[in-house]
Amino acid sequence: MTPRYLRGVTTLELDGTRCNGCRLCVTVCPHAVFALEEKRAAIVDRDACMECGACARNCEPQAITVRSGVGCANLMIKQALGRPDAECGCGGGGGGESSGGSGCGCG
Repeated sequence: MTPRYLRGVTTLELDGTRCNGCRLCVTVCPHAVFALEEKRAAIVDRDACMECGACARNCEPQAITVRSGVGCANLMIKQALGRPDAECGCGGGGGGESSGGSGCGCG
């Protein structure tokens, strides 16, 4: 089963018009977020993205962007490691609605 993080909060973006169909994103993604559809990359499971950045680092035409090391998935990892100063970087100061943050849902 593919791990789920928080729905709809990943910083992952794909510009399909820049994709050259090389499949590297499909190959390097550890959670099968991408698939090739009509000879172009497509995001097929956005909520499985852990924002590791492997896809963006391997995308030669720079069709993929992701803010690796920020975001709600990163916050969850830091919280699980017991880091009380963890912030998501989503613009609201770190903790979603429950802590007065941006309402991104994390925290």
